[in-house]
Amino acid sequence: MHASTFVIATLVACRGPGTPGDKPGPGGSGETGISFDSTLPTADSAPTPPGTGDPAALSLPAPQPVDNGRFATADSCALCHDGAPGSNTMVDEVGNNIAPHDLWRSSMMANAARDPLWRAVMSAEIAATPAAADAIGQKCTRCHAPLASGDATLTGASLPTADVLTDGDEATFLALDGVSCTACHQIEDIGLGEEASASGGWTILGQGRIYGPHAEPFDHPMSMHGFTPLQSAHITDSGLCATCHTLTTHALAEDGSETGGTVLEQGPYLEWLNSDHVATSSCQGCHLPTVSAAGVPITTRIAHNPMGMAFPQTPPRSPFGRHLLVGANTLIPAILRDWPDVLRPGAPASAFDATLAAARDQLARQTATVQIGGVDLTADTLSFDVDLRSMTGHKLPTGIPLRRLWLHATVTDALGTIVFESGASDDSGRLVDSDGVALPSEAVGGPVLPHLDAVSSGDEVAVYEAILADGSGAPTFQLLRAAGFVKDNRLLPTGWDPTVAVVDGTAAVGVAGDPDFTGGSDTVHYTAEVANHSGPLTIEIEALYQPLAARWAAELFASGTPEALGFQAMYEAAERGPERVATDTAVVP
Repeated sequence: MHASTFVIATLVACRGPGTPGDKPGPGGSGETGISFDSTLPTADSAPTPPGTGDPAALSLPAPQPVDNGRFATADSCALCHDGAPGSNTMVDEVGNNIAPHDLWRSSMMANAARDPLWRAVMSAEIAATPAAADAIGQKCTRCHAPLASGDATLTGASLPTADVLTDGDEATFLALDGVSCTACHQIEDIGLGEEASASGGWTILGQGRIYGPHAEPFDHPMSMHGFTPLQSAHITDSGLCATCHTLTTHALAEDGSETGGTVLEQGPYLEWLNSDHVATSSCQGCHLPTVSAAGVPITTRIAHNPMGMAFPQTPPRSPFGRHLLVGANTLIPAILRDWPDVLRPGAPASAFDATLAAARDQLARQTATVQIGGVDLTADTLSFDVDLRSMTGHKLPTGIPLRRLWLHATVTDALGTIVFESGASDDSGRLVDSDGVALPSEAVGGPVLPHLDAVSSGDEVAVYEAILADGSGAPTFQLLRAAGFVKDNRLLPTGWDPTVAVVDGTAAVGVAGDPDFTGGSDTVHYTAEVANHSGPLTIEIEALYQPLAARWAAELFASGTPEALGFQAMYEAAERGPERVATDTAVVP
């Protein structure tokens, strides 16, 4: 691992298949000789819920191949690194296809530039600060469209803005390849894990070096495409991921000037540095696991020839990372799957289904646990504790502050009648009270739910989330107005130490007075009135996760941009209920 400490930078940023084309000619113009079809699709085949925007505002071109000698879209790599029927390459111990291209293509990394939520958020930020439109687009595309941004840097062209996604030229199809093979595997071992490489500060020299973990790679097939495979340990270093997943932003005024406020918008790498997981696993260890779905270490041939046959020069290798690249996002992969005529992803519905299944499996097995304890029943009152424990190597949830985790507690009597309930939600994914009415905190401009150590009514919910604050300390849902946090009670990773250097910007906010909110866990104390209800009483607890908090979505839609309203149509047609992370049940005689 590189840096053991990290001084947080104050940078303005957003977070953030076919045949290869011809190489550049002697003049170095980078022209590929490919004629790009810039015609955009329509949304005719997808339903638009009444009263919302037009999804066509988010229309994109389908993938087209580019290989300009500096960057190549993933289809070039797929020639040798996709799944070939009947091949004994890139398979696990039972023959399942684990080819990198086939797993990656339905991931959020592959679709980073097609992500309609990202595009809606970027449009809202630009609408709020139009004077900074180009700067916002350039910083956002740095990590969401790294091939286009990196290529512009190498050629001296203007850095891409939001328009690059729909211009229809070579840069468009580089951009729409998302976080692709020749982005990650070309990042140099320069400053990884250090301040200068954060917020999109990765270095790609454009010299065709493709880094992997294996010694003595067979280079001839790749050299034919202008790239040279090399072994380097940094490809499995968490600092590589930190170049885009550590992000500090400057707050901007409406005129685009900096206000002086800064906020760590996302910092999973810094959170991981301050955890017990730093000694046992890396970003890649969890998100590109080197074991099969059954937990068996993978040893396999890592490539085949374009006809699907194994190269004799490439014996089985280990480790081999499954390029699942899943976190906890189940909303956007489903939308990408369901709106193919608009978003034009390069993966079939079945691939998105597999990505969703992998994400839900990770949520269910590797995210958190809940346990009921401290149960005490008197004539009229039932009290109990819920211990929530994180299993992740960073905050839970982590990343951009639009996600949330909460506890849903239900007490029922012997007849199945609900005696007490906290944390219920409706079909729109909004938290509701005991009467099924959405809580005021779910509405635009509503109050923020405080961190709770004790819960005793249906309108009190233990919600773990980060809510940004503007320069005056008021809640804001505009990323580039943020100068801090009103609330950040996301679960800290196990081993989190408040005294180490990387704690700056990662400490919890709003949890003072809760002594059991500590590294890796929190305990919530419940009290329920149970008079006149016969036992036994059943306590049920669920830890629920939502990739896009209903309040955050409402604030985004209120921006009124075509992209935000187009995304609203997609969102309202999607399943918006939370994902179950963990459960526990106790019966009280």
